[in-house]
Amino acid sequence: MQDHPRSATGIWHNGEIPVIFRRGKPLPLMVKLPPSKENPREWLKDDQRRNPEWNKKYQCWEVPNTWLDDLVSRLLHRYGKVYLIQPHKVLEKCAPACWNARGFECNCSCLGQNHGSQSGLGWYIVAESFAFRWETRELACRLIVAK
Repeated sequence: MQDHPRSATGIWHNGEIPVIFRRGKPLPLMVKLPPSKENPREWLKDDQRRNPEWNKKYQCWEVPNTWLDDLVSRLLHRYGKVYLIQPHKVLEKCAPACWNARGFECNCSCLGQNHGSQSGLGWYIVAESFAFRWETRELACRLIVAK
């Protein structure tokens, strides 16, 4: 079994598994690909209208947020795995909106474990409304593996 990096920096610089960093809208996705002889700009662009942009400071590609689902699917098909680093709201709870979701974007406390599962098994649905707030934002990482 392969050891996985335990820090965002370690994940970002792992060199074998592609990484997508979803910083939150309106900022573009940052994409770090393993080394390849192929032109990464062309592969990333695929049939999209816009061109990926190279971020020299972080040595990665930047692409629109709207590419997330397609890009994750393509990376899974090509590499079999992809890390997705994204903002994580610690107090946000998992709910039917997550269980019934399509795509790879998940912001709730399950970190994608229940995302799109069509099942809230083990969760209680609260009928009343309530409010809370938080001041800090954390990053969460999940390794998505092709089926």
